[in-house]
Amino acid sequence: MKQLSIFNDNEKNRGNGDTTFVSNMSLPIHRWYRFSAGYSSKWAEEVIEENVSKNQATKVLDPFAGSGTTLITCDSLGIQSIGYEAQPFIYRMAKTKTSWDVDTNKLFEYANDILKTAEETYKEDRLDEYPDIVFKSYTSENLLKLQCLFKLTKKYENKLSDNIINVLFLIITSILRKASGVGTAQWQYILPNKKTKSKDPFEEYRKKLLEIVTDIRLFQKRGLKEKSNLIYGSSIDMKEVSDNEIDFVITSPPYANNYDYADATRLEMSFYHEISSWGDLQSKVRKNLIHSSTQSVSHIKNETYNLIEDSILNSIKYDIREKCKKLEKERLNHGGKKNYYVMIAAYFNDMAHVLKELRRVVKPGGKMCWVVGDSAPYGVYIPVDEWLGKIAVSLGFKSFSFEKVRDRNIKWKNRTHSVLLKEGYLWIEG
Repeated sequence: MKQLSIFNDNEKNRGNGDTTFVSNMSLPIHRWYRFSAGYSSKWAEEVIEENVSKNQATKVLDPFAGSGTTLITCDSLGIQSIGYEAQPFIYRMAKTKTSWDVDTNKLFEYANDILKTAEETYKEDRLDEYPDIVFKSYTSENLLKLQCLFKLTKKYENKLSDNIINVLFLIITSILRKASGVGTAQWQYILPNKKTKSKDPFEEYRKKLLEIVTDIRLFQKRGLKEKSNLIYGSSIDMKEVSDNEIDFVITSPPYANNYDYADATRLEMSFYHEISSWGDLQSKVRKNLIHSSTQSVSHIKNETYNLIEDSILNSIKYDIREKCKKLEKERLNHGGKKNYYVMIAAYFNDMAHVLKELRRVVKPGGKMCWVVGDSAPYGVYIPVDEWLGKIAVSLGFKSFSFEKVRDRNIKWKNRTHSVLLKEGYLWIEG
């Protein structure tokens, strides 16, 4: 899973490539579903080409695949790739994007039929029951239009291939935020009290359909083939990958910055009736995610120091114990009293187990590039890149180095602490 907002839009490095996901919005297939937490395909392409030899056996791995940027990029380069994604909704978006080779004539035919029927019949329907966040996010008319598109699409579920059905649902998903009249950005938290101008669902559906058909035909015309394999699940256990199978890893794990990757898709999952309450996020979405937010760790609060004592963290045990004790004490000085100390302990325990799996699957002499940023909850500095590097070496990798790209926490005038943070590339070799 990728972290939120890597680099400023104007930031340049590694040639002329912009590393944000923003640049992907002009690229075929990548642009189908905007993933603000992702990185640039152009940047990934440069890094992969610099570090991977293009032979038939070469394999690239992304253990936090997000919306599939690495895998689609590898497809465009003709390189085999494997990805893991544990957030169920984002996995489905990525699976659709990485299963792009569909019959565009059939797709266009059925999507147009759905749209035409919806335009003619949506006023005949009544609104279903939805969680409050859905009703707060749409006018009744726009919600009726979206609901009609969804119901008509479901009627085709047993008649069309899974790949075409998935694309039809992605079209609806990609317009949900545009049709909303509340403050939000794609894959960001919903702000129901902040109003904005909504767009017509039918017109946006028509635009997205044309975009997707154009993109697929372009990839097909270039003779590209699907070589990627996206797997739903946690990269703590990559049982589908053999020992020493991977040549290169490129990824960006969740940051230890309290961003809730489950809540970020609450609107979409509520619209599709996949969740009905806040509690559903814990049981249906967060259960396999890396513990990178305080919302996901309350149930393991009593295990905090047991997690730190796990031998897998021996290389940073004293440092992380000291920081967690400081955070546990500091929380009492803040109104929210957030369990950052639990989050930090669980986060590094999780990441250590991912690194252990990576040591198993990465070939001797292989290399990894991680986009990472450090953290300072309640002003207590956490050297994320250094600790991850030390854990990696303790698990059998030979060395690590950090390539700083930019400073963080400098543009917000209302920031609550003055700790200067950084972001860049953690290189792990061996």
